[in-house]
Amino acid sequence: MLDEVLSYFLYMYGLLYQAIVPCTNRELLPANTINRQQYLGKWYFVAAVSRREADIEKFRALDNIWFSIEETANDTLLLKGHMRMGDNCVKQTWTYRVHPERDEMELEGRPQRKNLLWTGKWANCTNCIIFQEVEPPLRETDSEDSLNRLMLYSRQTECQTTSSKRVLHLNTNTEDVAVAWDTWDNTVFISCFPCVPVK
Repeated sequence: MLDEVLSYFLYMYGLLYQAIVPCTNRELLPANTINRQQYLGKWYFVAAVSRREADIEKFRALDNIWFSIEETANDTLLLKGHMRMGDNCVKQTWTYRVHPERDEMELEGRPQRKNLLWTGKWANCTNCIIFQEVEPPLRETDSEDSLNRLMLYSRQTECQTTSSKRVLHLNTNTEDVAVAWDTWDNTVFISCFPCVPVK
């Protein structure tokens, strides 16, 4: 009897909570069909999150990151990163291919990696995009992907840590990735300083 009452109470609580604070649905931006022109230009890195520390540890050494996205011929996107580490600025370029039959982008040299774009609405940030990188398990017996990280990028330079934490409080119940940012333990927040070498 107590089990039934508790079950009923939890069910009603869940319905009421969902009515008051609805979950934000993730919206995939299929690389093969979106208007890529609106996503070209400068993006500021705000945060990265993953279930495993190893997936995001390289971000901890960085003081600032901003990217520019450019479209070249033949459905190719160039992502140019400008990263500040202490007094040094590092530039790196990644080439992504967009295939007409696939929603994700292919990183040159890593065809096994899925590179997905999500709207910032998932993070309650209309000026943001979420970039997800997923690699399959290394062995057939592994149950977890060998890489699965989400990175939040904003068009605005205001990316203070407190607002980033607010932005990253996400809720989702979808099963395709089956994760919510607010349940992942490993998060990196980057403050915004221009990537200019210190003299």
